[in-house]
Amino acid sequence: MPQDAPLAGPAPEWEAALWHLAVLRDTLLAALLRRARRVAAAIPAWARMPLRRAGLLVWWSVTLQLPRRAASFLAARRARAAAPTRPWHRGPTGPVPAPERIALPCADAPVLSIVVTSFGRVDHTLRCLAAIARAAIALPTEVILLDDASGDPSLARLARVPGLRLIVPPRNLGYLRACNEAARQARGEFLLLLNNDTEIAPGAAEAMIGLLRARPDAGAVGAKLVFPDGRLQEAGGIVWRDGSGWNYGRGDDPSRPEYNYVREVDYCSAAALALPRALFAELGGFDARFAPAYYEDTDLAFRLRAAGRKVLYQPRAVVMHLEGLSHGTDPGAGIKSFQEANRATFVRRWDQVLAAAHYPSGESVLRAREHARGRPVVLAIDHYVPQPDRDAGSCNILNYLDAMCAAGLVVKFWPQDRGYRRGYTEALQDRGIEVLHGGDAGAFEAFLAAHGGEIDHVLLSRPDVALATLGALKRHTAARLVYYGHDLHFRRLRLQAQVTGDLQAARQAARTERIERWIWRSVDRVLYPSAEEAITVAGMEPSASAAAVPAFGFADFGAPRPPPAGTDILFVGGFAHPPNETALLWFAAEILPLVRARVPGARLVVAGSNPGPRVRALAGQGAAIHADIAPAALRALYQSARVAVAPLRYGAGVKLKTAEALREGTPLVTTAIGAQGLAGIERAVAIADDPAGFAAAVAALLTDDALWAGRCAGQIGYARERLTIARLHAGFLEGAGLRAPARAAAA
Repeated sequence: MPQDAPLAGPAPEWEAALWHLAVLRDTLLAALLRRARRVAAAIPAWARMPLRRAGLLVWWSVTLQLPRRAASFLAARRARAAAPTRPWHRGPTGPVPAPERIALPCADAPVLSIVVTSFGRVDHTLRCLAAIARAAIALPTEVILLDDASGDPSLARLARVPGLRLIVPPRNLGYLRACNEAARQARGEFLLLLNNDTEIAPGAAEAMIGLLRARPDAGAVGAKLVFPDGRLQEAGGIVWRDGSGWNYGRGDDPSRPEYNYVREVDYCSAAALALPRALFAELGGFDARFAPAYYEDTDLAFRLRAAGRKVLYQPRAVVMHLEGLSHGTDPGAGIKSFQEANRATFVRRWDQVLAAAHYPSGESVLRAREHARGRPVVLAIDHYVPQPDRDAGSCNILNYLDAMCAAGLVVKFWPQDRGYRRGYTEALQDRGIEVLHGGDAGAFEAFLAAHGGEIDHVLLSRPDVALATLGALKRHTAARLVYYGHDLHFRRLRLQAQVTGDLQAARQAARTERIERWIWRSVDRVLYPSAEEAITVAGMEPSASAAAVPAFGFADFGAPRPPPAGTDILFVGGFAHPPNETALLWFAAEILPLVRARVPGARLVVAGSNPGPRVRALAGQGAAIHADIAPAALRALYQSARVAVAPLRYGAGVKLKTAEALREGTPLVTTAIGAQGLAGIERAVAIADDPAGFAAAVAALLTDDALWAGRCAGQIGYARERLTIARLHAGFLEGAGLRAPARAAAA
């Protein structure tokens, strides 16, 4: 469906006509594109990039896109410069550190045991140890080096490294048994296995152990391996059905989105692998049938999965690896010759698992890189990466992303603005969500053209996002389309026009109604946060499949408590959302004076993102303004406030500020608009729509301790019953028609 179809009105004949026009347009564009490609093919390769750049500059200038494109380019360059993707400015032949100058950690009661194995090559080993020292690991750590009876005369240099536990067995064990022996002598809770031809970046060890601690289902965590020049060597490994493997991303740019989110993988190289020491011992270490080397780490990953654990890739752990230094690169010589024989051994051992849970070589890479055969893939689309400390809609979407991740779905997130937001983007990536940021205006269509066949479900958020993407989604995917509206936008705009007399809002309401109705007819499932809104959708568009889903949920709640001593009145809201500023100014002008007539010391406290000049001006009238505060600081304000207020005059959907006050037990006074979508809330909070009634309810809570205590306990009880994470996750998955996948047999 073309983007502007809804503006023609809801009549089906208009939609059909516009659809045919869109098809004709796309056909003509395709023909022009084919002609352009033939012309481009005749241009010498050295001239293509300069011509392309010149053409883009002309086009962006003519279409007035140049300022926005320049800002995006500069932001992306700053992000790349800040990312430590090329930390090794010197090559492998750089200066060898003096052993005495390498100050290794040497804890009496280590949490982490770093295990390095070597066979001579002392210079490389010293560089490896020096990198460990530079990393300044913030965990009690010991470093164990087992040199496998190399007989290298320069081995005595390693004995001079302060803090190193050097082990030299009386006879050569081979790589596999050497790792097992060094691990057996370790004392830490966790092992970090490192090749001696690696150099670990600062923060890598903490990132790997942090992920193991955060994920009880994790059996091992692997690092992002890079070459000395900064190119990617491996972002987790793929094992194909024939037992062959891929070092995923080899030779590519390690800053690309697909290499920078936590994900389950088939295996990770033991060149840099962390796992619980007790678990490694319980499994008997690496299996000796793969001695002396090759496929021992792959087999370990499969045994971990058979024991109910996962192997995870941690992109925050960056390790440089001089690939091939230890065993060479010739598959017909030395230890490398065992690679093919051990692959055959591996296939015989795991043939049933390979057939059930792995793809033929090179197929379905998007799923294969996440060990995701049999797991549905969901593409979630919103206007930008969620910023849960800045707006309620972000909290809402983040809750649903968490629900899908917890259910075992493979989740991809597309920010409509294609923007990278420091801290917020990483928060999704650390959850296991690929954030598809960056790229030009055609990136979305290109992504769908390449991967649309792998997408099972799409979660669309907000009318403008659905309007911009539905056409491409229908062209390139057969995915089931789920639309979450947050609220009935047209109804909110209509109420805004009635309250403020804004004629532009009235016109926008009419346009938005046409868009929303078209979206409801175009998708497979429509979701809203209240039963009232779902019923409205069904009444307006009987063909639409609509359901109500919980909007907010919490993992913990406030406790019933005595009232605080002060008289602070707390207003919370993101001021990029117009209803919040209107509500606050109405409260300050018409309600607060009535409250102060009864309680002279009453003080207004305002917390929220993006406060404009009119909000900030309230500070001169005695209000305290807290802009862009952290979640912990906001919870502290709820705990210290005597009353929370949500004096909304227009809006739609469930309000986060209302849910938060219920959760914290801070007695709330709100309007009927603020109470929308929460059944039975009138028994827990005060609701008033006129200034006098609202002020009386606030004043009563400021002065009546018994009333305050009763409301505090009642709100917490309401929240504990209705606003839990478990209830939200289950309600959303059921409403959206998403189910936790049955993992492939023996996966």
